[in-house]
Amino acid sequence: MSSEEPTIAYLFTTFPKPTETFLQREVTAMLARGARLRLYSLWGGGGDFLGVPVEHFPKWKLLMLLWMIPYEAVRCPRVLWEVVRGLFTRLAPSWINFWENMLGAGFACLHARSFRKNPPALVHAPWGGAPATAAWLIWRLGGPRYSAAAHAYDIYEHGGDWWLVEKLAHAHFVHTSTEMGQRELIRRGVDAAKVICIRRGLDAMPQFKPLRAERTPLRLVCVARLVEKKGLRHQLQVYAALRAAGIAFQARIIGEGPLGEELERLAAQLGIADAVDFTGHLEHALVWKYLEWADVLLHTGMVAPSGDRDGLPNVIPEAMSVGTLVVSSLAAATTEAIKDGETGLVAAVRDTESWLAALNRLRSDDALAESLRANARRWVEENFNAHKNAEKLFTHFEGAIHV
Repeated sequence: MSSEEPTIAYLFTTFPKPTETFLQREVTAMLARGARLRLYSLWGGGGDFLGVPVEHFPKWKLLMLLWMIPYEAVRCPRVLWEVVRGLFTRLAPSWINFWENMLGAGFACLHARSFRKNPPALVHAPWGGAPATAAWLIWRLGGPRYSAAAHAYDIYEHGGDWWLVEKLAHAHFVHTSTEMGQRELIRRGVDAAKVICIRRGLDAMPQFKPLRAERTPLRLVCVARLVEKKGLRHQLQVYAALRAAGIAFQARIIGEGPLGEELERLAAQLGIADAVDFTGHLEHALVWKYLEWADVLLHTGMVAPSGDRDGLPNVIPEAMSVGTLVVSSLAAATTEAIKDGETGLVAAVRDTESWLAALNRLRSDDALAESLRANARRWVEENFNAHKNAEKLFTHFEGAIHV
């Protein structure tokens, strides 16, 4: 791509955030293919990424809204009226989502003038919350056209983002990373022609490890935030069932979250604390080492009381790529990658016996394990290559820019 090519402005919530490796991979792949990017982080983050400055949004700048709101209101009174009317006629699904949208609106009001004076060819919002609000309002205030993404959290948490459909209705295209998300957005009224499913991806395929000949004790790993939608209470019941069945195992649960102390107490109550290690948050390089160590990755995802659920967690194709077997629940979009008996095994999250049977098969059936591993690696190579998928996304960027 030549230096004369147009610039794309990415609006993130927090970038670069250690737990959002998929966004770092996307940006890395875009830069590798020569894309010119302007990077903005609305909450935290900043610094630079691969030599590209990440413009941090200092919160003190929100004080400037005292005069910027009247300024933009005089320019575009209809936009202000629509926002104010919305504030008083509809309830936000949660306080967190309310403030996410207010953050995006504040950023838009303060940056709309600079985006008009020095416009990128396209603004892209990789999340449907604050970034999409900012991109939508910058466009409404006379700025450049925009595209947006919506993933599981944006779509399902407490019924979905407050202004999601309005924001996506005016986007040039809408990116989601699962077929589940694509179907749901269309069901909610987003133009089907706009909604594209492009998966995330890996920068490079890791070395494929050999199957461990003697899978005793069975090495198990889970990489997840310690929150309701991960179904970790049920996972601990699976470990207790393994012990009751006399199957030796070692388990590592990698991640942190509000359920941490409760889960550690439950492990002690179930008599499995000696075999289950809660590691807390680990750098991604260490996560890869645990994926290489493990025989099986467990994903016990479920639909949380808030409605939140996973899309396709990155760790599932990561495990598939390195040769770690996967047993997953039926929840959300995980079965887009884990086809039962083909690329992994599937179990009902609350059916402990089905998990026990699946793990016992993988512990003892070498032929099945090798078949699953080979098919899983092939799926990742075909579907989860960051550079191929970035190329697909960039084609849509070019379509939006040159329309």
